[in-house]
Amino acid sequence: MSRAFVPFVPFSSSHIAVMVLTVAMPAALALIALWLRSARFARAVSLAFAAALIATWILWYWLIAARSWISLQTTLPMELCDWAAITTIATLIWPNQKSYELAYFWALSGTLQALVTPELYYDFPDLRFIVFFAFHGGTIAAVLFLTLARAMRPWPSSLPRVIAWSLVYMVSALVVNWLFGTNFGYLNAKPTKPSLLDVMGPWPIYIFELIGLGILYVFVLYAPFFAADRFRKRRTA
Repeated sequence: MSRAFVPFVPFSSSHIAVMVLTVAMPAALALIALWLRSARFARAVSLAFAAALIATWILWYWLIAARSWISLQTTLPMELCDWAAITTIATLIWPNQKSYELAYFWALSGTLQALVTPELYYDFPDLRFIVFFAFHGGTIAAVLFLTLARAMRPWPSSLPRVIAWSLVYMVSALVVNWLFGTNFGYLNAKPTKPSLLDVMGPWPIYIFELIGLGILYVFVLYAPFFAADRFRKRRTA
């Protein structure tokens, strides 16, 4: 008898539960870290996040090997979410400004978009559902914890660096797609599931729209820190 799969439905109870957990878990851990005022606790949580993300990545490769899904599209770490996860893991293990700012902007733009509008076909408890949301939700949760509990934040100098590295990613993905016929970053075709790209123009016009949207995301995600800095300056004055 073939196994019955539950089809994924956007904004179903399982989808909403994952999104709530993605925000609630790092917020709760950050509150505990701030209450304890323990650098050791914050460090332990950071390493736990890193271990969970690495384990999820290993589980993904085991899954595609076990189910014979091995291809360049499934194995090469060329999605923006992959780059966000790599910079997040690096920051969790070796806290530093350069990798953090990339993780912050990439996770809260590209990875967040994937979390809200995933190209996913099977719902919980399918292993693909668990791996997808553990990876994407875990990346976002880790970045939120670093920001809330470890006092890491972007600065004005972060903006041009992030924009430049984002363009490096886009060019790299375009080259890989051209060489191997893949579709990393959805730069060759739009997702089959509903997404933000549906309101954009046809290929290749939407690539230029993505560049503009990416730059807009950078400024929007920096806006809370800009407002907080201005507020502090006014209070000091």
